[in-house]
Amino acid sequence: MPSRHISLPRIPNAADERAALEQSLAALRDELELPGEFSPEALAEAASTRPDEPRIDLRDIPFSTLDPLGSKDLDQAFHLSRARRGYTVRYAIADVPGFVRPGGALDTEARLRGQTIYLPDGSIPLHPRSLSEGRASLLPAEERPAYVWTIELDADGAQTDARVERALIRSRAQRDYASAQREVDDGRADEQLMLLREVGGLRTAQERARGGASLPMPEEEVVKDPSDGYRIERRSVLAVEDWNAQLSLLTGMAAAELMLAGGTGILRTMPKPDEAAIARFRSQVAALGHPWAPDIEYGEFLHGIDGAAPESVPLLQAASALFRGAGYTPFDGAAPEQPSQAAIAAPYAHVTAPLRRLVDRWGLTICAAISAGTPVPEWARASLPELPELMRASAQRASRAEASALDRIEAALLAPSLGELRTALVVDASPSRARLLLDDPPVVASAEIADATPGSRIEVRVTAADIATGRISLSAREADDAEPLAATA
Repeated sequence: MPSRHISLPRIPNAADERAALEQSLAALRDELELPGEFSPEALAEAASTRPDEPRIDLRDIPFSTLDPLGSKDLDQAFHLSRARRGYTVRYAIADVPGFVRPGGALDTEARLRGQTIYLPDGSIPLHPRSLSEGRASLLPAEERPAYVWTIELDADGAQTDARVERALIRSRAQRDYASAQREVDDGRADEQLMLLREVGGLRTAQERARGGASLPMPEEEVVKDPSDGYRIERRSVLAVEDWNAQLSLLTGMAAAELMLAGGTGILRTMPKPDEAAIARFRSQVAALGHPWAPDIEYGEFLHGIDGAAPESVPLLQAASALFRGAGYTPFDGAAPEQPSQAAIAAPYAHVTAPLRRLVDRWGLTICAAISAGTPVPEWARASLPELPELMRASAQRASRAEASALDRIEAALLAPSLGELRTALVVDASPSRARLLLDDPPVVASAEIADATPGSRIEVRVTAADIATGRISLSAREADDAEPLAATA
C-alpha cells in the first residue's frame, strides 16, 4: 500500500487538538505504567563501564550500517565480499555484553524493560541513550567493539561455515533505506549495495526453497513532524530492506546452529499452523477470489501476494492467523523437541539487536563462547530459564502501548470528520461485525455491521473520535439515515 501522509492541521482548532493529543500520549505512559527514567546507578554504569579491548582488529574492513533515516541506535553493520566459491558475509553486532555487567544496576533495569518501545512522542529505550545511541552504537567513523559474524556462502547463497568473535571495528558510512534504494534504482549503487542485492536475492531464493513464509505487510508508522503534527505513513517495504533483513535472518540461523551444536542456547520458535488453520485460510482466500492451489506450499502462496495492493489487505489479515505461537525456548543440554521457527523453516535465534532487545545479549554471549570453544559464562546459563517470561511480558507491554498510541493518533485524525461519510475497505468480517480500513485517513476500526463481505467497499459514517481514549465509532450508512450502530476501534 502506498504511503499516506495525514496532517493534524486539517483538524479545526488544530492547536487545541494537537495539545489534546500530546496530553493523551503523555497520559498513556502513566496508564500503562511504562518505564520512566533510569536509576542514577544504572546511568552511572552506562556512562562508566568499559568493555575489554578485543584482541582482533578489523578496523581495516569498511563496514557500513543500513537503517531508517535518523536512526541512532545502530545494532548492525555489514560488509560483503566475493569469495573463491561464493561470498563472505561479515555482520558486526554492537557489543552490549561488554557494556552491561551481569547482576549490576543496568542489567537489573534492562531485564525489567525487555525491549525498546517505540512511541510517536519518543522511544522508551532498553538501555540509557548514552549507551544505545552513543558508546555502544555502531556510529560512523567511531571505533567500537563488536561481535563480528563471519559467514561463508556458496555460489547459491547457502551457508557453508560460520563463526563469531569479538573484534574492534570502525563503520565507514551510515546509510538509510530510502537513499540506498534510490542509488540502486538510479544505477549509482556502490559495490556493497550491489552485493547486498545479489546476496539478498540468493538468500530469498533459499528461503523459498526451504519453505519459508513471510507476510508482505505494508509498514505503518506514526511520524511526528514539528511543522504539522503527526501523520500515519503506510508504505510497502523497500527491496533494500528485504535484502538487509536477509542478512539478519542468515545470522540468526547461524546462531541457532551454533547453539544446537554446543548444547546451550535460547531459540526463537514457532509451531507450524495446524490443519484447521490451513483449512480456514484456504476457505477465506477462495472467498476473496484468490484460490490457493493444493500443490503449492503456504509460504509460496504468500510470496505471491502483492502487499502494495489495497485489495491484498483482507488476504494479509487472513494470513496473519498462520503466524501464531511464537516464543523463546531455552535449553542447556538436550536440544528442544521442536527447535524450528516455522515461518523461517529452520532453527533461529535472536542475536542481531542487543541495543533494543534483551534476549540478544544472551545469544551473543553464548554463541561467542561456543564458537571459541570456551565454557558458556555461568551467569548466562543460570538465567536462561528467566528469559521467556521476561520477553513475553515486554512484548505484551510494547504491543499494547504501540496499539494504544496508534488508536489515539487515529482518533485525532478522524476528529474533524464527525458526522461525515467515509469509504472503507472490509478487511475481515463475522456475521455481526466487520473490520474496516478507511480510505482517508487510513484508519482501521471494527464496527457492528452485519453480513459484510471481506474485500468489498462500503460507506460508513464517523460518529465518535475520542482523542483521550482512542475510541472511534463508525456506523454503516443507512438509506434512511437511521440511528447509527456504535463501532469501536
